[in-house]
Amino acid sequence: MTAPYLADFTTLSNNGARAEPDWLRTTRRQGIERFAALGFPTPRNEDWHFTSVSSIAEATFTPLRGASGQVAKSALEPFQFGQSDWPVLVFVNGKYDASLSTPASLATGIRAIDLSTAMRDEPSLIEPWLGKLSPSEDRSFSALNAAFMSDGAVIHIAPYIESPIPLHVIFVSDANAAKGVAHLRNLIVAGHHSKATVIESYVSLGDSGYFTNAVTEVQVEQGATLTHYKIQRESQRAFHVHTIDAKQARDSHYLSFSFATGAALSRTNIYTNLDGEGCGATLNGLYMADDEQHVDHQTNIIHSQPNCFSREIYKGILSGSAHGVFNGKVYVYPIAQKTDGKQTNNNLLLSERARIDTKPQLEIFADDVRCTHGATVGRLDEMALFYMRSRGVSTDAATKLLTYAFAADVLETIEVEAVRSELERATLERFSGSSATP
Repeated sequence: MTAPYLADFTTLSNNGARAEPDWLRTTRRQGIERFAALGFPTPRNEDWHFTSVSSIAEATFTPLRGASGQVAKSALEPFQFGQSDWPVLVFVNGKYDASLSTPASLATGIRAIDLSTAMRDEPSLIEPWLGKLSPSEDRSFSALNAAFMSDGAVIHIAPYIESPIPLHVIFVSDANAAKGVAHLRNLIVAGHHSKATVIESYVSLGDSGYFTNAVTEVQVEQGATLTHYKIQRESQRAFHVHTIDAKQARDSHYLSFSFATGAALSRTNIYTNLDGEGCGATLNGLYMADDEQHVDHQTNIIHSQPNCFSREIYKGILSGSAHGVFNGKVYVYPIAQKTDGKQTNNNLLLSERARIDTKPQLEIFADDVRCTHGATVGRLDEMALFYMRSRGVSTDAATKLLTYAFAADVLETIEVEAVRSELERATLERFSGSSATP
């Protein structure tokens, strides 16, 4: 199962990797060596117990080389939250498309370029962090990404800079992505006491089957606040694996929201290390799946220093024969006294065949902490349904409205109004076929 990737790596090494800096070639070589040793994860791996990647491992994917046609700007409008004035970086089939991007509209003090340009022209811009924030020693897909990473977004927010509007990064796949794989690597560095919002969108134009293997490395410096939204609306035939690794310095705040509705099989890993006293992490998300979709979220919040807080709310809505997985871990080191952590996972099953495997975990090695966790799995409230039906609301309409209400409270945690409104509309439309506010 690993042989095609090893052959592709040999081709990559012979066709250009030799011209890269020594540190980057070393990162690639270590990545392919770890992938060869690890292979693809199986359900015997504890973190993959409920998710089989055999559909990825047994398929043959060709490395994508970018768009072979032209994607019109109008084709991206449905994914831009109605905000054409936001700065945007667009990648088509794994490659940066300058004609669709508007980095020049970024606020002063914020720089965003594509990774391939940084590798070629400014390797010093990425060397301190690339491959160092997201380890691949025991992660097969991250190791594979390290070996083949070719493009992605590099974002630097200078110290004390506050951006008034978000930066949007869109990864779009069209029909030319069929049977291809894109190994995307993003790097976000928020300088000390800066404040910014970055949105990552993974979307499809059509229903091609392809594989997205992405890694995003995040450094949040002292006193900085980074809001990071990840929106996954890929083709229902696609495969999607994405790992986000954040490292936080003293008094920083990392706010994450994951929205997942696409792909036949998707896995999102969100890990953050609170590595400075007084910092905090807020990890929220909503996942919705139907038919035969499989959607998996794994979170890991590491409290490495004292006086830090973490908050986490994930909700899932599953119908048809969909399978959801949530595995959330909060780890508190002995030094991390005065930790305050809360974790919640709530799931709504809309059919007899839908299922969820949820596993919230606390591992606490400090004695002066406040940590709670919990999970719920259930169906729609029969009393609420009866109440609405008794007042003339049809069973179908009542079911859809109650389902939307279940999702609404976590969507309300999104601070950017345009993003919140669009995702609320998409959620309501998914269950009611209408974008009208209930």
